Amino acid sequence: MSEFKAELLQSDKLIENEPVISNMIPRGNKFLRRHDLTPSIRLYIAFMAISARATGTWGKITELSQQFMISRMFVYMLANTLQETSLAVFGVNIPTPAVAKELTYRYMLSLRLEGKCSIGAISTIMKRFGIAIAAQGSISQYLQRFGSLLPNTLENSDDEVKLVVFLADEIFAKKIPILVTVDPISSAILRIELADSRKVNDWKNHWECIQKNGFIATYLVTDEGKGLTGAHKEALADIIRQPDTYHAIAHQLGQWADRLETSAYGAIQKEFDCYDTLDSARSDEVINKRIDAYDEAVKLADEAIELYETFLFLYISIIDELKLFDSNGNLRNRKEAEENIEVGLSLIEELGHKKIIKAVNKVRRTMPGLLNYFDLAISVLHDLSSLPIDQEALKALCVAWQWGKGSIKSKKTKRRNFCDLNENFCLEIATGYLQDEYEAVKEQVYQQLDQIVQSSALVECINSIIRPYLDRSKSNVTQETLNLIMFYHNHRRYVDGKRKGQTPMEILTGKEQKKDWIELLFDAVREKDPTLLVPSK
Repeated sequence: MSEFKAELLQSDKLIENEPVISNMIPRGNKFLRRHDLTPSIRLYIAFMAISARATGTWGKITELSQQFMISRMFVYMLANTLQETSLAVFGVNIPTPAVAKELTYRYMLSLRLEGKCSIGAISTIMKRFGIAIAAQGSISQYLQRFGSLLPNTLENSDDEVKLVVFLADEIFAKKIPILVTVDPISSAILRIELADSRKVNDWKNHWECIQKNGFIATYLVTDEGKGLTGAHKEALADIIRQPDTYHAIAHQLGQWADRLETSAYGAIQKEFDCYDTLDSARSDEVINKRIDAYDEAVKLADEAIELYETFLFLYISIIDELKLFDSNGNLRNRKEAEENIEVGLSLIEELGHKKIIKAVNKVRRTMPGLLNYFDLAISVLHDLSSLPIDQEALKALCVAWQWGKGSIKSKKTKRRNFCDLNENFCLEIATGYLQDEYEAVKEQVYQQLDQIVQSSALVECINSIIRPYLDRSKSNVTQETLNLIMFYHNHRRYVDGKRKGQTPMEILTGKEQKKDWIELLFDAVREKDPTLLVPSK
């Protein structure tokens, strides 16, 4: 014991004279071990932490972390290691309060994933209701533990490989890239990865991991990122890559419609202001100056209005060329659509706006593959046409599906209502042809047409799902947290929208999910660590 005390005293002296901030000194993504924290000292820290936990001593973890200049998380890690070792060696656990662990974890996981609460908020709520394991450090530790037992790549449990669409994009947390690949039809996350970079090899390895797990890409949708396009050429060159039509056109040109409209209204307001000053002029000189200013304002307003209206007309015309079907439900010709888009871009260039011309050039760079989805549509329609479906009903359903897509993309209520009205009108026509078979045929046709993906907009939806967790953790995200989010998203049940009442995994696999997501999570955890959910004694 005297030797043990000597080690502690020597450690205190070292800490006092040569302070070291934490157990591990960060150097990029690597750490150096604190050699002054001998095994005996680590054992002492672990024992004191477990004793404090057993007796309910408040503040002991913080005291230990300050005394030895280590992180609270490291203290918890030592305590858990000692506790697990004691169970393995002696067959009994070091005494801790008897708690219903599973129920506590249910509260913790539900608040974090369904409630999107921060760790601090979870701690406050759990303390209010007298729930065990309410300290922020403990909550963070257990959530990380759950996440570490879950995969970051979806596994295909079927004997045969599954063919899916890869929709890939990057999400950022404090400039750190998170690589995400989603199946757009089911919205299931196939892989989510916290990466050091987003280069070609990163995406190549990312997709290879997915394919090793039994999901094979038939179609790839990405933006024009260098890493994504380069990885496609190296890893998935045998499949079609569809550039994101939103980023290619709407993102580049659509913003100018709003800017030119704002400029036009500003010019009109200036014209009104100049007109209002005419009555207050008294001398001939002032009157003439103000008349000249008013005439100039009228000229500028007319030019701004004409520029806005012309650009808006051309922009809408280009967007209309992205539609697959004409008003009669016939598939449009890809080459003709590309030629019409090129004419529209050329006319926009003739407007002479230098910044808009730069945006036009960016659109042109994506044009060679921008309408690749037209080729996929030919294959999908060929399969649909071979089914025993009335062809006029099929055309009506195709137009209805197109209007439905427009409704989903619409940000303005007026436009959304207009799309919904047209979709319902087309569906009424289809109902007249199909009668009792309408529901089954509509579901089948819509399901096939949904394979035609034009943009990576769904990744933005996934971004909106993940973003609240990042914001509540101040973007200090870990891979374990991403694993938890992925598992929850893939197995949670939608409460609204076109996927209402279904989970992403049900749509992806076609199999009914009988258990709630949290039950499935516990099943996955028990498989990797049977002791985690066992009540303490």
